[in-house]
Amino acid sequence: MAQYAKSTNVSSELSRLEIEKILVRYGAENFAYATEKGKALIGFTMFDRQVKFMLPLPRMEEFALTPTGSERSENSQYDAWEQACRQRWRALKLVIQAKLEAVECGISVFEDEFMSNIVLPGGTTVGEFMKPQISEAYRIGTPPHILPALTDCLLLPAE
Repeated sequence: MAQYAKSTNVSSELSRLEIEKILVRYGAENFAYATEKGKALIGFTMFDRQVKFMLPLPRMEEFALTPTGSERSENSQYDAWEQACRQRWRALKLVIQAKLEAVECGISVFEDEFMSNIVLPGGTTVGEFMKPQISEAYRIGTPPHILPALTDCLLLPAE
């Protein structure tokens, strides 16, 4: 399967800066960026919604061997890892830009394009909140309650 920007020479840092410029151009505010081993975070505010993207990054150990199974030198391993990171940053830039352009052109609305990445009170995203509920709904064959947090709070008429 083809991988977008598989051979890109654009650095991860430049892609991150391009993402920030794109976000600002489309009206986002409060841009944030953070990294941790194996992942990076891009966050911003737009249309009174906080949004975050977690970008999974490969681990260096994944590149110890070449595709043919030969051991790589440390430099070769680093170069292969860096290339994979650059590819993922380019793909994230493409995704964010495409979503924002779809909203700008009226093809879609912001909440539909970014729903999974909108941050809820408490810090989890809609996607993190909903994935277990979707899995459970498919497991048991029925949809979740519309407002699961309020199920126990609803006032029922006295008997």
